[in-house]
Amino acid sequence: MRAMVESRTVSWDVVDAPGAIAWKLCTEGLSETIDWKKLGLDRSKYGDAGKFDCGVPTQTNSTIFAYDKDKLPNGPKTIVDLFDTKNFPGKRGLFKGFSPNLEWALVADGVPVKDVYKVLNTEVGVDRAFKKLDTIKKDVIWWTAGAQAPQLLADGQVVMTAAYHGRITNAAKESGKHFEIVWDAAQEGASWFTIPKGSPHLDDAYKLLAFTGSPEPQANLTRYIPYGPLNKDAMALLDPAVLPNVPNKPDRFAIALHPDYPFMIEKTDELRQRFTAWLAK
Repeated sequence: MRAMVESRTVSWDVVDAPGAIAWKLCTEGLSETIDWKKLGLDRSKYGDAGKFDCGVPTQTNSTIFAYDKDKLPNGPKTIVDLFDTKNFPGKRGLFKGFSPNLEWALVADGVPVKDVYKVLNTEVGVDRAFKKLDTIKKDVIWWTAGAQAPQLLADGQVVMTAAYHGRITNAAKESGKHFEIVWDAAQEGASWFTIPKGSPHLDDAYKLLAFTGSPEPQANLTRYIPYGPLNKDAMALLDPAVLPNVPNKPDRFAIALHPDYPFMIEKTDELRQRFTAWLAK
């Protein structure tokens, strides 16, 4: 994106940009600022995701942790249980990266979800998070690709695992296994359709963004993977069978971990280096 925009040879018209990547593109001036009047969409329908200036919100997903109910009938209920190897002995699967591990470590150590990034923005808070991660480090199997998490669970290599909620839902449906999702402090993810600065087909790009931001297309996506629609009017169009699987039901949204994207942009390199060094110890 940067190379295209800076050299004025933009060949992409629309980019599906997730989370902090979308925000970084915007802050660096690599994405078009969206003219919502030109889109013909009501920006207020998208909640906080609609406050982003450089894209149209398309879907929300979650990083959760899950377990096999057949193996753990009285399974974990909160992030605290993910760190409780006494009552839930066995290996845990975690994503091989600093987030959401540091955030979850702080929540498990008693930090309210709403205060996580305030605490993590201090040296004491970072030390506290790593100290909590130390308590389960020897019990962790690290994964790097989304497909690995449900496989680790299905194979019995872990008793619980962090995972992308869509992967767990689809794996359970396809395998018939009784995978159970724990939604406590689930890390919310969001994606926006953005337009690279200098797109040669700006009008057509706007047409695509208007389509993908509309209620019906967002509701239709849930037929294939249970990502939540971010246009509030789409929620009423969901198949009742799908509704239990989307991450942005009000009760789940209320207890979710909502990423602080400006924090992520500022701190990612620093925390990634610290995490890599910690892993190597």
